[in-house]
Amino acid sequence: MIERLARWWALAGGLLLFAIMAVTTLNIAAFSADQVAALWGGNVYGLTGYEDFVTLAIASCGLMFFPWCQAQRGHVVVDVFTNHLPRSVRHALDRVWLLVICALALFLAYWMVQGLVQVWNDDALTAILGWPVWPSFVPGIVSLLLWAVVAGHQAFEPSYGDGPRRV
Repeated sequence: MIERLARWWALAGGLLLFAIMAVTTLNIAAFSADQVAALWGGNVYGLTGYEDFVTLAIASCGLMFFPWCQAQRGHVVVDVFTNHLPRSVRHALDRVWLLVICALALFLAYWMVQGLVQVWNDDALTAILGWPVWPSFVPGIVSLLLWAVVAGHQAFEPSYGDGPRRV
């Protein structure tokens, strides 16, 4: 269930990333068309507020892949020294580090909530379109909380296996 939620959250992040790429491509195409149109005295305008959208969307989707990566145990692992330890010690170390990751994600989520409250109180708006900035914090907070849940679940999972998945 948790892994499925993390997968769907990452897919939503991928769709948002696709939207960023599509808008960027359209804006670049408009710029190129403007360069050609300028040869004949014409103008082709880019997308108004492009920068605002991309800034808020990147802020929103940047963390959306972390829970799925954790669910797949896809983070960087350095196990040069632990390979020679007994399996039970490796399991214990893995579980400790999963709890550290859980605590780190909760710590970051706490500070993102503080940041959301700050920009809410400041009534921060984007420069071009005047969109409120605070909604872009919500997906990041949800991502960090989901990341913590995934790591916490893995730490207490009875069939955790022998550490991170190998590729």
